[in-house]
Amino acid sequence: MIEKFIRNKREEELYNLAHGISLELREFANIIDEKAAIPESIVDRFRSTGYSALPVPTKYGGEGLSLYELVLIQEELGKGEGATALSIGWHLGILKDLNDRRPWNEFTFGRLARDVVGGSIINRAQTEEETGDPTRGGLPVTIAEKEATGYRITGRKTFTTLSPHLDQVIVKATVRDTDEPADFLLSMNDEGVSVEETWDALGMRGTRSDDLVLNDVFVPSERLLEVYDKERKTKSLPPGWLLHIPAVYLGIAEAAKQEAIDFVNTYQPNSLDTSLKEVPHIQDKLGQISLKLLSARHFLYSVADQWDKYPEQRMAMQSQLFAAKHQAVNAALDIVDLSMRIIGGRSIMKKNRIERLYRDVRAGLHNPPGDELTLQVLAKSELY
Repeated sequence: MIEKFIRNKREEELYNLAHGISLELREFANIIDEKAAIPESIVDRFRSTGYSALPVPTKYGGEGLSLYELVLIQEELGKGEGATALSIGWHLGILKDLNDRRPWNEFTFGRLARDVVGGSIINRAQTEEETGDPTRGGLPVTIAEKEATGYRITGRKTFTTLSPHLDQVIVKATVRDTDEPADFLLSMNDEGVSVEETWDALGMRGTRSDDLVLNDVFVPSERLLEVYDKERKTKSLPPGWLLHIPAVYLGIAEAAKQEAIDFVNTYQPNSLDTSLKEVPHIQDKLGQISLKLLSARHFLYSVADQWDKYPEQRMAMQSQLFAAKHQAVNAALDIVDLSMRIIGGRSIMKKNRIERLYRDVRAGLHNPPGDELTLQVLAKSELY
């Protein structure tokens, strides 16, 4: 159980905060899935409880969330409703990344941090139809044209999670004549910024990962945040913050396991003279579920803990970070599948919670980093 990974009073308090929101999310889960939208009241709950500001440094009013703590609370949130958990996870993870790397000047970072404490919700907009997975390093076709006092940005971004609720967005664009990608901070209220509702997905429907359309958007020079030249790209810190993704999928797996346990504890077909939980093949499947969940969880939390304890080792942790995501997501897929095998044919009925869990967990295969990239990274870590 996730509670066994709580090590101190602070983590207990963070867990309790996440648990309370998770219970609320479960009540809204079917509505979120059917309407493919997170209610504004839920997003306001993240703001009012301070959940959305947890990674902000204490000097700016946040809690300076560690990576281990991020994994802990996001797994608990994933048990309630995966799409909402994954959505707010992007916001939290980006703040965690910015706090770890500090790529911006202190004034700009401090201003964003105070905005977040005041309720601002942010995300990155990197993915494009032409470039695919941004972790593969494709050059954005979104273009930033230099002007006297700023830049004009034109392009289209896909998979802009939380699009209806975003206040600010970090857009990656290629600066014309330099062929260098750069990050720019945009307000969703800037002239020329719009959202096209393209999101109609099998699972994780509530993330509303619509297209962000940028039509000749003017951005002042001070909102140029970070330039990714070739030298910096080779020295970039591995993305520890992406562990928010596997944490959510382990939460979904935990929820599926509980559905299976509830089923065997309450259902007894008249063809048996004993409870389902006494049937050997049911126990075998539950044993497999427990083993997969324990293994993935211990690995994930161990990697997160190492990231926190040994910052001097972070540059060498890419393979561990990628492997932790790979193991957690693939374990989650297996756990949901095994849980459905326990429940049987009724598990594919829309009225059953596990049907939604099955659709949501499939999305983990397509969140970065992909399995094939992870295996390449692991192979190269052995060969070179």
